[in-house]
Amino acid sequence: MVFGDIGTSPLYALQAVFATDGVGFDQASVHGVISLVFWAITIVVSIKYVTFVLHADNHGEGGIMALIGLVERARLHNRRAALALVAFGLAGAALFYGDGMITPAISVLSAVEGLEVVSPSLEHLVLPLTLTILTALFSIQRFGTGSVGRWFGPVTAVWFLVLGISGLVEVIHHPQILEALAPSAAVNFMFENWTVTFFALASVVLVVTGAEALYADLGHFGLPPIRRAWFFLVFPALTLQYLGQGSLILRSPSSLDGALFLLVPDYLRLPMVGLATAAVVIASQALISGAFSISRQADQMDFVPRLAIRHTSTKLAGQVYIPSINWMLFVGVVVIVVGFGSSAALASAYGIAVTGTFIVTTVLFATVARTLWETSRWIVYAGLAFMLPIDVAFFAANLTKIEHGGWLPLAIGGVIFTLLRTWQKGREVITAKRQAKEGPMREFIESIHWGRLELQRIGGTAIFLNATRETVPLALRTMAELNHVLQEQVVVVTVQILPVAVYNQPDRVVVDDLGYSDDGISHVTGKFGYTEKLNVPALLAVADGRRGVNLTAPPEECAYFVSRINIARSLDPTMVSWRKRLYIHLSGFASNPVDYFNLPAEKTVTVGARIDL
Repeated sequence: MVFGDIGTSPLYALQAVFATDGVGFDQASVHGVISLVFWAITIVVSIKYVTFVLHADNHGEGGIMALIGLVERARLHNRRAALALVAFGLAGAALFYGDGMITPAISVLSAVEGLEVVSPSLEHLVLPLTLTILTALFSIQRFGTGSVGRWFGPVTAVWFLVLGISGLVEVIHHPQILEALAPSAAVNFMFENWTVTFFALASVVLVVTGAEALYADLGHFGLPPIRRAWFFLVFPALTLQYLGQGSLILRSPSSLDGALFLLVPDYLRLPMVGLATAAVVIASQALISGAFSISRQADQMDFVPRLAIRHTSTKLAGQVYIPSINWMLFVGVVVIVVGFGSSAALASAYGIAVTGTFIVTTVLFATVARTLWETSRWIVYAGLAFMLPIDVAFFAANLTKIEHGGWLPLAIGGVIFTLLRTWQKGREVITAKRQAKEGPMREFIESIHWGRLELQRIGGTAIFLNATRETVPLALRTMAELNHVLQEQVVVVTVQILPVAVYNQPDRVVVDDLGYSDDGISHVTGKFGYTEKLNVPALLAVADGRRGVNLTAPPEECAYFVSRINIARSLDPTMVSWRKRLYIHLSGFASNPVDYFNLPAEKTVTVGARIDL
């Protein structure tokens, strides 16, 4: 699954490269192109990602968001530089979504178009069959990556074995193609055709577009199996397949269209179309799983409204299903398939966003290596000097695609970047203003204990939810200061979600009487694993009787109070007007806290509070 995108590039990559004006079919050109492809895979995937970047995990998660989290943990002394790097990272994450919508479209289209190689009369089936396959793919996501992977894994293994064997047979018959493995073939081609090479790079990058998805899927599978699979199966198979296609094209330039299918005997071509279709479905899965991982991390880092996330594994925190992201991607992919109609048209739009992500990953990884891991600056600078020019060259070459469809992933990325940055800025403003309204918990408890805040205590138990024990829940402050009434037992609850499947440590429930054991006010911290359902009433049942927590009724019969923030636009120069409107609109998509914390709906009271943005 992890290598699906990279593994299906042989379906369309060389067609796109040789479609570049000026790229010929003579031996020097073919050897040069294959050499460029081989060394692009070697440098970008084998060296940059598999050898180095995959070490940069954030609690087991990979991808751009993981790098952003690591940069934040590094606590750079220059605050402005830190903010700029986070914004830079968000731009990379947004671009990942841009190409994430194109990958399923181009992959499935290119495989189904193999029907045209078998029989041109089947051309009319390509579009409806593509849409049917994509609908099925997005529909099965709810079963989880692990369940899907049990079916996809063996198919992927067969796909790479077939790629390697079919390429090897051609190489054995025409071994002179092995000369293309020498870096001199690529260097000679570049020096003799500078301009042609530059434009060809826009298509050469198609062979490595899955590298970022590979990194984003780290949380789904872990580093060791990804690394073993790459070096022992995927990399050799891809190398043999591209060598085989290069040899076939050199012997028969007319075989360029459908070279992958022409490497197998006639009687195996229809089964090969079926296998290719299965493989591209898996390639699409890699991007979908990566999008889930990045979205989950964005949710944890407060870059998006609280998402409804379903954990589908008790072993790996990264295996999640996010319905809203799944169906957003589905709609985008369907629109792209219908709008472009063919893999050749989509190849002109593909690559520009992911090459931008390559640059972001390189810069953020270098920052993490230098500041968090304290790697020697000369090693970091040498790595940047080697890798960054390659990333920039790929990106610059792909800028030539903008007018031919490259604007699409950039537009998608631009929209998503705007949403991420708007929510990030809005959250900072609202959180600061909310904490100012809430005020310190210590001062609030002191004012009650010493009688500075006159209250009438009534029977019953009131439960208030709050993100931290340091401040007063707005609902609690409103009841105390506006109504001057408070239940005889008050419990403030804070929930923490930890990066383990199930949290069963002794400190799972922590109770604090907040300094006084006789005022009936206490705080409970509940710690949950990522697969556990958040159940505040069950948490309180465990805390009852400990250090000042004395519920007057069973937890499901207590009164629960949650704070609802009503955000109003103001003249404060915190954000521009359109961003304020956008943030207020986005806040309406946050999940309901009653459902999120499994509170009894009939016993829950929502207390509103206004905060000006």
